[in-house]
Amino acid sequence: MKGYWIGLVNVTNQDAYAEYGKLAGPAITKHGGKFLARGGKAKTLEGPEHARVVVVEFPSYEAALKCYNSPEYHAAHEKQKGAAARNITITEGLA
Repeated sequence: MKGYWIGLVNVTNQDAYAEYGKLAGPAITKHGGKFLARGGKAKTLEGPEHARVVVVEFPSYEAALKCYNSPEYHAAHEKQKGAAARNITITEGLA
């Protein structure tokens, strides 16, 4: 079954977050991730508002976890500290 990252993000420092993005994108792609949503229009209907929604599809739940815990993504993650308030969930798909 596929795995998904769902990110709800409020960016507080655009420059630092851009540096995160330069490293995160290639790290995610390296682990088989495919961006399905990355910013763009979003409307929160319940719960707290987030300016940015990101959805990434991976070949499996395990691949999604492996990517998040990889050295490549860890390097990217360090760049975004203090640059955004984020909620990241990794979930298994239905098929």
